[in-house]
Amino acid sequence: MGSQNCHNDPKHILEQAVKAGITAFQFREKGNGSLTGYKKFILGKQLRNICQNYRIPFFVNDDIELAEILDADGIHVGQDDVSALELRRRFPNKWVGLSVSNKTELVNSPISSVDYLGVGPIFSTTTKEDAKSAIGPNWIKDIKQAYPSLPIVGIGGITTDNAASVIQAGADGVAIISAITLAEDINKAVLQL
Repeated sequence: MGSQNCHNDPKHILEQAVKAGITAFQFREKGNGSLTGYKKFILGKQLRNICQNYRIPFFVNDDIELAEILDADGIHVGQDDVSALELRRRFPNKWVGLSVSNKTELVNSPISSVDYLGVGPIFSTTTKEDAKSAIGPNWIKDIKQAYPSLPIVGIGGITTDNAASVIQAGADGVAIISAITLAEDINKAVLQL
């Protein structure tokens, strides 16, 4: 999540989510209303500190400089961002994640250079303004069959109502923004997820 996804203080939301049991966090400060420059750095540092305090991995979405400055545990990129191959060379000791949305992207991706795939959007999403068409959870089965040892995280439109179907399809995890950031009861939402 980023500040643009929150109606409340992002630090408070993250702390509640961590206490409820999330296992990793990705700082995604992108899109309308997002912070830039020094304000983005300060929020990233505060969120990074929360993750360090609770010993959960902290990822940065598509901002190599910020990932380096904050000493993120990992960086996640999409198909139109910096190449995962380049990231692996630059950050041999960080987790590198890559989003894939279709078979063409999967075939053309440097799979051996990534630690996990973000597969989706599984369902329609309004969080990402330029999201591609929803692919449904069944495609996860195909990817898992082709790459059984590669962790897969379902992304896009995942809610407390449909998260189980993503895991049942073979995903190792799910990535969520609004199902947690906009939840009336974050603890309950995380437990349901």
